[in-house]
Amino acid sequence: MSSSAILPHPIEPIAELPIDDNLAKALLTSMAEYGEQLQGRRIWLACSGGRDSLALAALCVQLYQQGRLPFLPQLLHVNHGLQADSAIWAAHVANWAKAQKIPCTILQAHVNGHDEQAARQARYDVMRAQLNQDDVLLLAHHADDQAETVLMRLIQGAGVNGLSGMHPWRVQTQDAHRIIVWRPWLIVQRASISSYAKRLKLPYIDDPTNDGGDNVRSGLRRDIMPVLAKYNPNVIDNIARSAQLLSDAQLTVKAQAAEDLKQTEVISLQLPSAQRVLNIDELQKLPLYRQRQLLHYWLGQDEPLPPAKQLVDDVLSLSQRHDHDHQTELFWQGRKQSYTIRRYRQQLYRLSSDWLKWLELPLAEQTQSLFTHTESNLIGADIHTTGRQPVPINLRNDDKFTWQLQILPNEVMPLLESYKVESDKDKLRITFAPLDRNQRVQTALASRPQSGKKLYQTLGIPSWMRESLVVVSVTLINKESSENELLENDCPIEQPILLLSPLENWVLASDKLLESNPHYIESAISSCLTVPSSF
Repeated sequence: MSSSAILPHPIEPIAELPIDDNLAKALLTSMAEYGEQLQGRRIWLACSGGRDSLALAALCVQLYQQGRLPFLPQLLHVNHGLQADSAIWAAHVANWAKAQKIPCTILQAHVNGHDEQAARQARYDVMRAQLNQDDVLLLAHHADDQAETVLMRLIQGAGVNGLSGMHPWRVQTQDAHRIIVWRPWLIVQRASISSYAKRLKLPYIDDPTNDGGDNVRSGLRRDIMPVLAKYNPNVIDNIARSAQLLSDAQLTVKAQAAEDLKQTEVISLQLPSAQRVLNIDELQKLPLYRQRQLLHYWLGQDEPLPPAKQLVDDVLSLSQRHDHDHQTELFWQGRKQSYTIRRYRQQLYRLSSDWLKWLELPLAEQTQSLFTHTESNLIGADIHTTGRQPVPINLRNDDKFTWQLQILPNEVMPLLESYKVESDKDKLRITFAPLDRNQRVQTALASRPQSGKKLYQTLGIPSWMRESLVVVSVTLINKESSENELLENDCPIEQPILLLSPLENWVLASDKLLESNPHYIESAISSCLTVPSSF
């Protein structure tokens, strides 16, 4: 089988052929710069079989054979079946790698769509799945690619971050899976790579869609870059240098935004990557340009691509409103998740769609007997040891989030001493029930019991959290009202002791219970919200 896109050169070993000094210098200089980070990592090279990636693979083989490169990367070729000759190209890359004695893996990818962006995403997804934690993916992007990227982003109205172009070394994390993308040739021009490939007579794949496509990048390469080169022959190097300067500037902006975030985020309400919260009063202490930078940084947390400027402007406007109608919802479709941005009082919330759906799941009433966890069992368990073991209660969970309570029975018992409870006789129960809108409870923040809207306002609970409130109550019989075991005609005392939301809790007021330290109550019953590592 053959393909007209493959240059008609025979596949031959290239280890002994002449090396291009400029290309080697760029690779070895970058390797020296990131040598410490490369230490002990597995290196992969994304190889489409095209001129650039095959040339980088050839150079790695040559330098490795000469002992100047301490590793030989493993080639990764992705066959996504978009071209009629895709299978032939994959076999060609594998045969070339075999002749050079370099490891090669052929991956299959399914593309959701027919455009180049969909194909690129499919390639990255299948390669990422192949890489282990902290592996390095070596890419052959060069200065011409960088210039096209910067111009394309300039046309799209990008800021400093976008105009800094592609980075030579970048850590990418997705679903707790971390890899490193390494681009050592960003200072090398395409012409140098072409000359090297020609001297080695590399049988690379000349994909006709690279220059003939109708996307923006192909148009810039075909129509715009040659015109700019007439005005300044150094246009590619100059744009690459500007990208490097802007990359340095972006690091400064990012560092400032990270410091500003420390002063403005509401740490107690954070749940990465589901809920991010900013204090508007602290935000407005900053100069306006730093407010924009901070919002850009805050919104883009947990996402590989930054938000659009229009979204940042809309969120800034939302933070500046002085009226009390904060029902406005802003929507952002990120690469990983979709988000809703809302304001409640003097706080901005960035809420993931999965989080908002989870908050709508129903809560069921549950009852747990403390008696079984404080009394010795039939095989002679120590009462004190048993009582120190936390009793887990799942309040709400799905595949994204789990809300669980941990109860320490021996810690709960001292709270009830003021009721003269006989712990070795009385059957104590602890109940967890959704807060009814009409149920009146009194927190330490109020002088009298409250319910519904008044309670929500007192506690500062936003509307999307109001169906996720749980009242923790203790039901008991005290020895002043009964000297017997709990009977059907006994009238138990039900005492609410704690009000919980997934991220906050409030001790409920009781003359007797408040004689105890409120923090003691919170330590006896602790709330824990967890996010699976894969989320």
